Amino acid sequence: MDIQVWSDVVCPWCYIGKRRLERAVADFDDAVTITYRAYQLDPGPVPEPLPIKQVMAAKFGGPARAEQMFTHVTSIAAGEGLRLDFDRAIAANTFAAHRLIAWAATHERQADMLEALQVAHFTDGVDIGSPAALARVAGGIGLNETAALVHLESDAGSAAVHTDLKEAGELGISSVPTFVIDGKFVVQGAQEAPTLLAAFEEITRREAADATA
Repeated sequence: MDIQVWSDVVCPWCYIGKRRLERAVADFDDAVTITYRAYQLDPGPVPEPLPIKQVMAAKFGGPARAEQMFTHVTSIAAGEGLRLDFDRAIAANTFAAHRLIAWAATHERQADMLEALQVAHFTDGVDIGSPAALARVAGGIGLNETAALVHLESDAGSAAVHTDLKEAGELGISSVPTFVIDGKFVVQGAQEAPTLLAAFEEITRREAADATA
């Protein structure tokens, strides 16, 4: 089974969805390949690092509403063993982070790189819009920090990210995470692991039926 996952690094539901996907795949009997594809919830520039709480309060109608959203998603994440610290999180444009994930994929470390960036953003308060900070995260998982920085300071990998964003538009993806399975079945949202597993089993059944029809 091939699973293409459109997600954004700063999307908490994508972080939760990744953990739930991994649990579902662990319980699934067939072989699965997972590829993470770039999506940007907000492609606008971030001129200077700002606390995510400040940015979200301005976007969603004030601190009280934003705090309600943070509390809800933090509780859900905790149930999956993930820690979200929105008091430390920094708003960032994620285009460079997606370029780094694509670079890590050439070293067969795509999922590890995505996980490390999510921890950096949601737990450690790292500005993942900073090339130097991104390179340090790459070094933290055993990749070459200098090579990562050289990659980020060039335009390398931009075409791959633009391709992902373009394909997301063509598929009508407007929220993430979105899972595209075997190129034809779509599951949206951070579904719980048993729900994802049931979907995988139903897709396998349908594909087997189609193959014998």
